[in-house]
Parts: sequence; structure tokens; C-alpha cells
Amino acid sequence: MGLYKRGSTWWIGFTFDGKQVRTSTETDDKKLAEKILHKVMTEVAEGKWFERKQGAETFTEMMQKYMKEQSALKKRSTARDEASLKHLIPFFGSLKLREIRPGHISKYKVNRLAAKAAPGTLNRELALMKHAFSLSIKEWGWVKENPVKMVSMERESTCKERWLTLNEEKQLLAACPTWLREIIMFALDTGCRRGEILSLSWKNLDLQKGVAVVFGKKTSEWRGVPLTDRLRDTLEAKQASRKVRSLRHNVVFCNQAGIPVNIHELRWAFENALQMVGIDDFRFHDLRHTFATRLAQNGVDLFTIQKLLGHKSYATTQRYAHHYTESLRRGIHVLNAQTEHLNGDKSPSKRREDVPERFITNLSQSGNNTLDFSHGGTSEVFDIAANAREGT
Repeated sequence: MGLYKRGSTWWIGFTFDGKQVRTSTETDDKKLAEKILHKVMTEVAEGKWFERKQGAETFTEMMQKYMKEQSALKKRSTARDEASLKHLIPFFGSLKLREIRPGHISKYKVNRLAAKAAPGTLNRELALMKHAFSLSIKEWGWVKENPVKMVSMERESTCKERWLTLNEEKQLLAACPTWLREIIMFALDTGCRRGEILSLSWKNLDLQKGVAVVFGKKTSEWRGVPLTDRLRDTLEAKQASRKVRSLRHNVVFCNQAGIPVNIHELRWAFENALQMVGIDDFRFHDLRHTFATRLAQNGVDLFTIQKLLGHKSYATTQRYAHHYTESLRRGIHVLNAQTEHLNGDKSPSKRREDVPERFITNLSQSGNNTLDFSHGGTSEVFDIAANAREGT
């Protein structure tokens, strides 16, 4: 059909896949319209015109679909995604997907960094955008390319480990009300995550065997956590002092009003206690780091630390390897013994008394899903899976 005019605007018409297609050139300049026509006909001949017609949906439509079908149903970071969209939507919202180019994303990065957004925050926003585009390609068929993949992420600073000294722990616990002190003590002595602690119920506590069974939402798995003596004594006293057990609120950690502690209440009380004793640059999650760091510094093997923390990946636990130097002396001790044997020296090394004895745990030697709490001649085996089934 070629070029024709509607009002003051030039339109083009042609046949594609046996169908008549009519589309506006959005110009009243005939020479420009002719150039657009030739370009479109070239793309039709090369089979590229249909690709340009994809991506007609806007960025806002893509993210609405993503939040409804992906974030709300399959992710734990929905709140984080919603926070990211507060910055992404104002910038990209009205753009069609096919219009978004790497240059737009680079400009967005410049604007966010100028607004003092942290590199990690910006990377989370771009990761959300990249995932949405990936779904638009693989599952929804909306676009053919992911422009976010062509843009580099910001370099994030190395995570600085922070843990409590014994003196800081003493000061912090002394400044806390009873309910907060119990939560902090549980975190320090078990390494459990905040959500695992706040959701712990009495039915998943076996104080006789000294073990708690927690469910990690992050890993979607149950795991057994041994209790220290002081934690066991604290929980036994707490259980004995409960005059009336609420059938509605059967969680272990409640506030002074008997209501389960929520994360906002915990954050406020925890930050207030830190401020009272002058502890800076410390988060509740750092109590978990404190637990793992203390174990590593005292020679506990990384495999055991991995199981106690509930890490799926050993690589995650390796962040504590730099605290593990004292336990590495065992390897040197083996070489010392071999050298002494070759030299015919049967006397023990002068420094051998400085080397800690080998640390072996039942957990690190067990390949099944049980914890072995053997005392003397009596063997007690706690089946994590079975107890979890009973508690659900």
C-alpha cells in the first residue's frame, strides 16, 4: 500500500504474514515519512520488524506483573522489592520495554549515586529490574533482550565483621530488660537468625535433652540447635515462671505484656540498649556473627560451625576462616612430630603444651540428621526430622 496521509500525519501500509498492517510515522514531513517507510520495509524483509513490535508493554506493567506473580508468591524480599520500586517506577515507569536501553540504566545509576544511594542498595534495585526482564524474555515473551545485563553493577565494599567482646556482652545484657536479655542470650549462644528466634515455640524446645528445633525461612529447613548450660537454665526458669500458658501465643519470647515480640519492637529495644552502653556500629544480626566468631577462634571446625548456623553452602561459612588460625596449628603439629621422628628425637616438643587438644564433635562426625548428646555411658540421640514433624 505504501505511504498515505491521514489528516496532517503520514501513515505507511504493507503486508506482513498475509495481513495488512497500517502504522503511523508520527510525522507530517513527507521526506522523513519516506525514509521511515524504507527502513520498515527493510526490517520486514530481514524478519526484524516483529521484534520491534514486541516490548509494547510499559515498565510499570512489567513490574506490576512481577510483584503479583513472582515477588508476592515466591520471594521473602517483597518488602525490599517494594522499596526498590519507589525509585525505579518514577524513572522508568512510563517507558515501553522496547524503549529501555543501557543508556537509560546508566543514567539511573548516576542519579541514584548522586542522591547518596549506597552501592549495595543500587545493586539490589538493578538486580530486581534484571530479574523482571529475564522473566519477560523466558516466560512472558514480552521482549527479546535484557538491557540490564549490559550495565555493570556497582562495586560493594567488603563486609566488615563486627562481634561483641565479652566485656561488651556483659555491659549490654546488664542494660536490657529481662525479655530482651533472654533473646540476646539465645542469639549469642545458638547463632540463630532473628526470625528463627522470634518464631520459636515451646513445643519445639526439649530442655531435658538441651536442644531447640528451629525452622529457617531462609533455607526452608528444620535444624536442631544444642543449648548451652546458661541458656538451658534461663529457659527452664522462664518455663517454670509461666503461670498461665497462652494457647494463642505459645511462642517462647514475649514482651512484658505477654505478647509475642515483633521485629520492630525488638529493633527499637535493642538499639536503645546499645546506645545506653555506648556500643556503636552493631546490628542484631552481628550476634550471630559473634557466635560463629567465638567458635572459630576457639578452634571449632568450620563444618560444625556451618551445621550450627544452618548454612547450606560451605562457602558462606568460610568468612570465619580467618578466625581459625589457632586450630590450624594442628597441621603444623603433625609436621613437627614427623620431623622429630626423622631426627630420632623421642622427647616431646617444648611448645607442644601450647597446642590445643583436637576438637571433635559428634555433629561433625555424623552424616545423618541427628544430634548425639552422649553423657558417659548413656547415649541420647535427638532426631531433628521426627521432632519437627511432631511440632508442626
